[in-house]
Amino acid sequence: MSTFDILFRVESICKKYEKYDVDKQRELNASGEDPFSRLYSSIDSNIDTALEKSDAAAIEKNRAAAVAMNAEVRKTKARLMEDLTKLQRLAGKKAKGITKEELATRNDLVMALAERVQAIPDSATTGANKNGGWGSSASKKGIKFDTTSDMKIDDGFFQQTEESNQFRQEYEMRKIKQASLTHVDTFSLIQCQLQLTKD
Repeated sequence: MSTFDILFRVESICKKYEKYDVDKQRELNASGEDPFSRLYSSIDSNIDTALEKSDAAAIEKNRAAAVAMNAEVRKTKARLMEDLTKLQRLAGKKAKGITKEELATRNDLVMALAERVQAIPDSATTGANKNGGWGSSASKKGIKFDTTSDMKIDDGFFQQTEESNQFRQEYEMRKIKQASLTHVDTFSLIQCQLQLTKD
C-alpha cells in the first residue's frame, strides 16, 4: 500500500465520520440555524462522495463490482435530485440574518449544484446520449435498404379514388359518432351518480 492510498483512505474515513465530530458541529451551528446552509453543505458533501464512488467504479477491474458501484451512484444521484427540489424551496424562503443579496444568489447556487449532480458519471449515459440515441446495433449492421427499386412511382400513385374517399368519409362519421356516444355515456353516468347521492 502506498502513502497515497493511505492518505486517500484516511481522508475518506474522516469525511464519512465528520458528522460525529463535536467541534465541527459547533462550528456549523455557530454559523446559524439556516436550513438552506445545512442542506446545501450536506448535498455538496454527498456530491463529492458520489464523484469518488464514480471514479472508483471507473477503475474497478471486476465488472460486477463496477456495475454495483454505478447502480449505487445512480441511486445517490436520484436522491440528490430530490434533495435539490427541497433546497430550491428553501432558497426562496427568508431566514434570520440573511441579506437580500444572499437570498438572490441562492437560486444560482442551487442551479450550480444541479449541474454538478448531472455531471456525475454513472455509466448509464454512455452510448445513447453521445450520438443522440441513434446508436447502431452490432447485430444489425448487415441490413441495407434497396433504394434502386424497379417500381416507378408516378403522379397517379397517391391519387384518391372514389373508394378511398368513401372510406375516409365513413371513418370520419364513425369517429364523430363514437365521440358523441362517449360524451352521452359520461353525461348519463354523472346523472346516475347524482341521483344515487340524493337518495
